Amino acid sequence: MTGFKSDFLRVLSERGFVHQISDPEGLDTACVKGQITAYIGFDATATSLHAGSLLPIMMLHWMQETGHRPIALMGGGTTMVGDPSGKDESRKLLTKEAIDGNIAGIRRIFSHFLDFDGGRAIMANNADWLLKLNYVDFLRDVGRHFSVNRMLAFDSVKLRLEREQPLSFLEFNYMVLQAYDFVELARRHDCILQMGGSDQWGNIVSGIDLGRRIADASLYALTCPLLTTSSGAKMGKTASGAVWLDGALTSPWDFWQYWRNTEDADVVRFLKLYTKLPLDEIARLGALGGAEINEAKKVLATELTALVHGREAAEASAETARKTFEEGALAANLPTIEVARAELEAGLGVLAAFVRAGLAASNGEARRAVAGGALKVNDLPVSDDKARLTLDDVTADGVVKLSQGKKKHVLLKPV
Repeated sequence: MTGFKSDFLRVLSERGFVHQISDPEGLDTACVKGQITAYIGFDATATSLHAGSLLPIMMLHWMQETGHRPIALMGGGTTMVGDPSGKDESRKLLTKEAIDGNIAGIRRIFSHFLDFDGGRAIMANNADWLLKLNYVDFLRDVGRHFSVNRMLAFDSVKLRLEREQPLSFLEFNYMVLQAYDFVELARRHDCILQMGGSDQWGNIVSGIDLGRRIADASLYALTCPLLTTSSGAKMGKTASGAVWLDGALTSPWDFWQYWRNTEDADVVRFLKLYTKLPLDEIARLGALGGAEINEAKKVLATELTALVHGREAAEASAETARKTFEEGALAANLPTIEVARAELEAGLGVLAAFVRAGLAASNGEARRAVAGGALKVNDLPVSDDKARLTLDDVTADGVVKLSQGKKKHVLLKPV
């Protein structure tokens, strides 16, 4: 999708953020005329966002960089309901106090990407209006504009029902509340655009329709693609669990390592999406062949770690990696065992892998070591004893590093 006149849509398009736009010409014209306001919603289910949230965060960042006003909408109200999109089961319901604590943690993360001074960016909380609604009035004024027939056709509902998995009435209301958020933000902040992942298209379009019906508002939708790695793995997930943006949950070093191990086929795409490097510099890095592609991966890891944790932490992580691996402090003398590539393709149980590597005498011993935080995969602690090692865990050096404690290390090499 090309030919945009506005810097905002042109940057998003060139960098690969755009999947679908409800009215490309109308939105482009609005962006050219002057500053617009747009939002993306984030449910506060944890004290931190994880790497899977970086795509929408960067969309808000580029919006501000190109002269517009972003809103990071915290789901203080909708988190109490739970978004069924892409979920096979209902979320655990959180208390208001827990949600407020999560929002405080998430705000600290956004401060690295957005400048909130002087209202240049806004962090809103839909609890401010959703928790004050009168249920019967809401049904009469808003609920009557929603067709249950149409709601049942949305993927977030249809897939759950087709799998015969329960969908609570509470969750069924989520799309109504999200649509109402759009209308409320249009009233409060003159917000005309909602952005989100492609799985949110139905919910966002419902907001556009509601705004037209009850406020005669012209609203727009823009979605980004749902990212997986080239091998199909979900972004931000490892055998050790989620890759968090809070340094207390995932250290800058572990965060750097995660991006350093990006698959070759993903490097250019991720440089465009997750860094602020100019496109010509990204093209130069993408042209590197053979082992030189590892240099592009280090740039990706360092630039992204700098955005999330600061330049000093990023440079320190890069230097630690250089000393540890490139100077041979560990890797040159580590024992290596071979494992059939087909086993990793099918998924090798993490406990069995440590037993085979001689780092545990039995699955039971390995399970106890996991509980004690003693086992690591690629220097990331293993938190799930049911996790499986796959080809996604093979590093750029062609191995999976298993560690028991600080001194025992074995490399698994697929053959």
